[in-house]
Amino acid sequence: MLVWILMLVIVLAAIAYVAWNYIGIKKLNEGTEDMIELAATIRSGANTFMATEYKTVAIVVVILALVLSFFIEATAGITFIIGALMSSAVCVFGMRSATYANVRTANKARETKSIGETVRVALQGGMISGLGVQAFGMLGLLLILIFWGVDHDSVGKGLLTAIPNVNASLMRISTYSLGCSLVAMFNRVAGGNYTKAADISSDILAKIRHDMPEDDSRVPNVIADFIGDNVNDIAGNCSDLLESFVATMAASIMIAVSIFNDPEFVISESIYTHMHLFPILLAGLGLLGCLLGLGYAQFKKMSDNPSRELDLATWISAGITLVLGFFAALIMFSGKGSVEALKGAGFKLGFISPWICAVLGIGSGVLIGVITEYYTSTDYKPTQKLAEMATEGEAFVVTKGDAIGSRSCLLPVLLIGISLFVSGAVCGTYGIAIAALGMLAFVGATVSIDAFGPIADNAGGIAEACHLDPDVRVITDKLDAVGNTTAAIGKGFAIGSAAFATVSLIVAYVENCNFGDLPKIVLTFADYVVVAGGIIGGALVEYFAAMLTDNTIESARIMADVGDAELSKEGVLEGTVKPDYNMCVQLAAKQALKKMLIPSVLALVIPIIGGFIFGVKFVGGLLVGATIVAIPRAIFMGNSGGAFDNAKKYIESGAIEGHGKGTAAHKAAVTGDTVGDTRKDVVGVALDIFIKTMSTVANTLAVVIRSIRG
Repeated sequence: MLVWILMLVIVLAAIAYVAWNYIGIKKLNEGTEDMIELAATIRSGANTFMATEYKTVAIVVVILALVLSFFIEATAGITFIIGALMSSAVCVFGMRSATYANVRTANKARETKSIGETVRVALQGGMISGLGVQAFGMLGLLLILIFWGVDHDSVGKGLLTAIPNVNASLMRISTYSLGCSLVAMFNRVAGGNYTKAADISSDILAKIRHDMPEDDSRVPNVIADFIGDNVNDIAGNCSDLLESFVATMAASIMIAVSIFNDPEFVISESIYTHMHLFPILLAGLGLLGCLLGLGYAQFKKMSDNPSRELDLATWISAGITLVLGFFAALIMFSGKGSVEALKGAGFKLGFISPWICAVLGIGSGVLIGVITEYYTSTDYKPTQKLAEMATEGEAFVVTKGDAIGSRSCLLPVLLIGISLFVSGAVCGTYGIAIAALGMLAFVGATVSIDAFGPIADNAGGIAEACHLDPDVRVITDKLDAVGNTTAAIGKGFAIGSAAFATVSLIVAYVENCNFGDLPKIVLTFADYVVVAGGIIGGALVEYFAAMLTDNTIESARIMADVGDAELSKEGVLEGTVKPDYNMCVQLAAKQALKKMLIPSVLALVIPIIGGFIFGVKFVGGLLVGATIVAIPRAIFMGNSGGAFDNAKKYIESGAIEGHGKGTAAHKAAVTGDTVGDTRKDVVGVALDIFIKTMSTVANTLAVVIRSIRG
């Protein structure tokens, strides 16, 4: 209990710091009348979209909460709602802060002409999202733990039914994670469709059909694009990483409980207690590390090198998390019996075992970011060569971009595989979950740096749309280029963390299937049921990706045609008449909300249908197959899309002599960017939510399916 209270103090301190930054952002000057008007339009459109989306989400949440409480465990519906509320709160709060920070970032560049001062504002806005993710994710779980505790032998039953072998404590933790996962799925699917339909259609109109500048305010779709950056790249990313963070904490605790109840392991009550306390302690100390790292970056004198400042914040946060994690393992597991006693829990190297796993997770997260930066940044050869290919035409761009995306998969997957293997060898199934949590223990810093990207992007768009001095656009363009890289790194981190989180959830799923007095089952690929599930799981990933792509492209086509009709109106192209922005904003929202329900519900119902028809082994295979296919697929999508985007910007910067904006090479690069938009911001980021949601649903219902089907 004392550990939970201390962690709650850190969480509340982080929330107070977030609130202080939010108030500070709002106090900054917004700039000219045009900037104020445009910012208000973006803010209003984003708020309206989120409010409309959450009306649908609220209905689904209430229905599922009632089902959980009536038929599975009486309090599970409450914890499910808490999870949905925490995820929704950080999404709305992060998005609102971004819509305040974007215009103030542009204005800071206008007033100071200083890159360093402008970076500070964008980072401050991003910190609100990042620290909010980690703080709110922990807050909900801590409240559940403080109020109900973790009882390894608690018996749960629904208000109407009593299913054998349901552990009330595990069900509360699992359904809390499920609530976070549900909101994340809706946000990613709807937000991705919204932002990329608007982005692709505005690029087609401005750069291909009418030879207009990017973010030209005469293009009505541009405003919807600005709004989309906030509802997807901010709100969607917040819910995505919060869900991964919560899932790894939940999996760690569930595995600790399962190990204690498994007769194959021999551990004392004291060691068990510290095993389920350690994940919360590691996560809380990671949050403290993020507070110190981001605080240092915020208050030190900023240089004119944004990348260095952002990297510094990440390295400090990760370093502090690593050091504090060592002392946490020392306090939790040393002196609690001999090395032999800890071996009973799977700790091969004594108290240091879980810390080694956490280090592997932290190191993997940092290295995946470095690898992603190499393949997507304009500072390195892959993206530079892709830009050079644009001089040969669209086919060369797309083919080369595909090769970059495919090549970029090996090292991250290799890192993930080695880390999981070593973690399992050092600390058993518990170690795998701790490795996943280690990667996400400093998620506050990674999301903060990631959120910097869309804020900088919006700031540049506002500078262009409001016709600010070219010097301002030079600053915002530099921030935007850095932001594209940080966003690509963030996507790589999100995918890597999803891989770790999903594997830890699969491990927890196997443990949950064997909970209680039922005969023990083992998932083996020699079992045809498992193989069948694996094949179908992989195919479902491809089907899900195709569904999202089709939905986005269809919405983009409709929006491009509508935007073209607006541009054909008298006076719009001349700049004497404003187009109907609201009409395009409403159309983007309508299309996104219309197309979000089926893909989102798919991830919920697949494990349920598969489990009740074919059993828990089939679901286990389903999860493994989907994960194996989804991880490299998501990395390919994210990195190829990031390379396409930055290759276009590399050309726009004038880096290739004779092939600047408006040339054939630039248009070829725009085509590549259009292809990449759906990949990196719709499909790639949704695939990790897809596998995590299926795994979370499977964990929640593992005992139920096993009890009914045997």
